[in-house]
Amino acid sequence: MNNKKRIVTFGEVLLRFNPTGYERLLQASNWKASYSGAEANVAVSLANFDQEVFLVTKVPSHDIGQCAVNWLRHYGVHMSKCARGGDRLGIYFIEKGASQRPSKVIYDRKDSAFSLSKPEDYDWNEILSNAGWFHFTGITPAVGGSLPEICLEACKTAKKLGLTISCDLNFRRKLWSAEQAQKTMLLLLPYVDVFISNMSDVCEIFGILPETCDIETAILNREGPTSVSRQLVEKFGFGKVALTLRKSISADINDWGGMIYDGEKKEGTFSPRYSITMIDRVGGGDAFSAGIIYSLITGMPVQEGIDFAVASSCLKHTIENDFNLASVDEVKSLSAGNSSGRVQR
Repeated sequence: MNNKKRIVTFGEVLLRFNPTGYERLLQASNWKASYSGAEANVAVSLANFDQEVFLVTKVPSHDIGQCAVNWLRHYGVHMSKCARGGDRLGIYFIEKGASQRPSKVIYDRKDSAFSLSKPEDYDWNEILSNAGWFHFTGITPAVGGSLPEICLEACKTAKKLGLTISCDLNFRRKLWSAEQAQKTMLLLLPYVDVFISNMSDVCEIFGILPETCDIETAILNREGPTSVSRQLVEKFGFGKVALTLRKSISADINDWGGMIYDGEKKEGTFSPRYSITMIDRVGGGDAFSAGIIYSLITGMPVQEGIDFAVASSCLKHTIENDFNLASVDEVKSLSAGNSSGRVQR
């Protein structure tokens, strides 16, 4: 595919608040503000990789909405397809975990501008014209209202126009149940070419399990992820399945890897594994998605591509806030084995 074809992502922009350092939400007196959102995170990563990427969303017309737009523009994301309306931007609060204390997220996104989106807010034929790739996550329909219907129309239009469609399942229990997610995603996933997830979410929503072992064991071997990917391809017809493989040692230390499965060749390719000391976990999966998209758009060999996606995500875990600000050269350096973290002078 021509890597100059624009990429379009669709999802909510959120205002993120977190206490300074590792303070708990209960004790916070100072708050750090930034902007985020799964599809926004993917868009920033891809813009940082020198791709032409548009984020489609809806924000209020007031100053906070404009600040969110400006924030994304600052990182090179095109915002000209952004709808305006509503009274509030969605918010989330995050408490960063440490050691055996997990991170915690509280959403405040009810009646946000994006959640009140209407089909007429988005002219998908115009938005997707001259685009080559469309990306969304399961969070977008989970926000509710008319968004499942809007997502379906976007996917139908993208398919009609010949775009490649990717979806990160991104199951969020605080937004909808597994039963609700299954009902909606069964309508959307038949349009998807590249499916991205982790095995736990696939199991919870679709009941697809590794055939040779349990989920925890499967994260550390090759048979389990290959089995899950093959079953997903058989069920939905995906061209490719990309899975993150995370083993959480503590809130600070994670074992991290990934694989990509070719539905036509019926074979999986695995990345090296990293032991990550985390600075900020949020956005790690989105960085993986962006790496997968970039590797496929630019025609990387399959091993190089999955290595790039996992290295990209690995670096994101070391960066504050949601956006991955690692460059292509930095990612390629890590994927080539330069993982010592020595000072560059």
